Amino acid sequence: MRPNQKPKPATDALKALRMGFVGIGVFSACISLLMLTSSIYMLQVYDRVLSSRSVPTLIGISLIVLVAYAVQGILDASRTRMLARIGAEFDRVLSAGVFGITRRLHLRGARPDQSMQGVRDLDTVRGFLSSQGPTAFFDMPFMPIFFIGCFILHPYLGVMTIVGAVIIMGLTLWSERGSQQQTLALTRAAAERHMLAEANRRNAEAVQAMGMGDTMAARWQVLNERFVRSNLMLSDTTNSIGSMAKVFRFAFQSAVLGMGAYLVIIQQMSPGAMIAASILTSRALAPIETAVAHWKSFIAARLSFARLDDLLGNLASEPERTALPVPRNRFAADDIMVTVPGRQTPLVAGASFDLKAGQGLMLIGPSGSGKSTLMRVLASVWPAMRGTIRIDGASLDQWSPEQLGCHVGYMPQDVELFDGTVAENIARFIPGAGDEEVVAAAKAAGAHDLILHLTDGYATRVGEGGQTLSGGQRQRVGLARAMFRNPFLILLDEPNSNLDSEGEVALVSALNAARAQGSIVIVVSHKAPLLAAVDFVGRVHEGRLQIVTRDDYRKATMAQANAAAPSAPRSAPPQQNVRQQMALLQGATGVPVTNQENRS
Repeated sequence: MRPNQKPKPATDALKALRMGFVGIGVFSACISLLMLTSSIYMLQVYDRVLSSRSVPTLIGISLIVLVAYAVQGILDASRTRMLARIGAEFDRVLSAGVFGITRRLHLRGARPDQSMQGVRDLDTVRGFLSSQGPTAFFDMPFMPIFFIGCFILHPYLGVMTIVGAVIIMGLTLWSERGSQQQTLALTRAAAERHMLAEANRRNAEAVQAMGMGDTMAARWQVLNERFVRSNLMLSDTTNSIGSMAKVFRFAFQSAVLGMGAYLVIIQQMSPGAMIAASILTSRALAPIETAVAHWKSFIAARLSFARLDDLLGNLASEPERTALPVPRNRFAADDIMVTVPGRQTPLVAGASFDLKAGQGLMLIGPSGSGKSTLMRVLASVWPAMRGTIRIDGASLDQWSPEQLGCHVGYMPQDVELFDGTVAENIARFIPGAGDEEVVAAAKAAGAHDLILHLTDGYATRVGEGGQTLSGGQRQRVGLARAMFRNPFLILLDEPNSNLDSEGEVALVSALNAARAQGSIVIVVSHKAPLLAAVDFVGRVHEGRLQIVTRDDYRKATMAQANAAAPSAPRSAPPQQNVRQQMALLQGATGVPVTNQENRS
């Protein structure tokens, strides 16, 4: 590969299958030769059998023809099976990379239809490779055999066949030029239609509860009409040209038969040659007609193949990295700047901290200040615009995602579970994960008893997105997943947003137990009870991160409380002190703070 030349993974995958294509080419050559059987048979019957009236000759020729047809059928079936396996192998080679890219595109801010385009493109290419469409391109190189046969029978017939082939090829090129833009429009319309249908399914509860069904139906109608209109335009173009090519071929065969009859009348050709010429002409033009019939799928496959090459080339696979030791000491950020992918304005700039094993940090701040964005960057979900994040001195880009993920327990603000059992979700679907490890993670998260009370315990299926579980149950299972195999770094975004007081007590206990085992904990929360599980408090406000110790934070808030309420008794009741701390935390973060123990 030349310097600065982008890799072409899809092209390379296709080249790796070249031996299969060579085998198909050999089979196609044999099939093309065997397709002369019917012409030769007609020629022999008319010119030899009928003139000699020899029944044994007829039987012998017929037996030979039957064997030739049987071999042709076996070869044709084998060629079809080989094409299907080439399509499957092409899919197998690229499917893992395409699947990973769908996730990476989503993390880079791509729309759902853009993220899933690679999967659809791979299906399109595999479907075309497994169809009869490619057989036309393998048969075309052997068309000269039939042209030569027509010339042997008579030069006029050879010239007519070549003219007919040129006309049909012209119709094919016309079909390509007329359908290319329509194919692109159809692809875009189908993606938008699919995205809305998926969104309607995913948000079915909100649509039903808030009476948005008619509105969504109206949007669907607009997109569906656009899709149907694009499909009709493409079908009209390809089908009309395909029909023209088919009609032309039928008319052309009749013309050849008419020319043959004329040549028989003037005694320049035998009647058997006339019939053979008609069959040869049909065989000569058959690959072109097959190509026209599959031209729509060929155009779609070619566009999908080009997109796959660009997609896989621009988003190359993760490079090989040296395996690093298990982290045990510290997690540090140095002057990092973070924002949402695709945007240039930073949400948090100049954030720095250095946490040692066993320490905890609680991030507070008003909504929209960038806390969740900062957590995604710390978890290596999104890249930092500037600065460096290190685990035991190694920057995050020195770790492979799989190796880093073994040492990170991450729970996003919106906990998403996969369709499977509770045990499988806690074990992160790792093959061979032991039951003891799953139960240990659930106990560490304080979720063991909760899981035992589910319908099937750890074997309970959670449904897509965890829809069979309540919000609090999803958070407890998500916390257990985050604590699976005692990760060194635990990152939790609003882990107690759906927990009751019992759940919050279990959460604080779980985080303190993890810290006691040497884990570093970073948690985003607006609730005071989690202060008992951290050493530092970091306030995210106006794009800056300010970190103080938990004790200094409490002293500052108590001083502010005393200044704000000088007439309050020195020995205020404990319940009043709790309310003051909550009010001060609310003033520091700019968001309401609640205490589960005070709820009525």
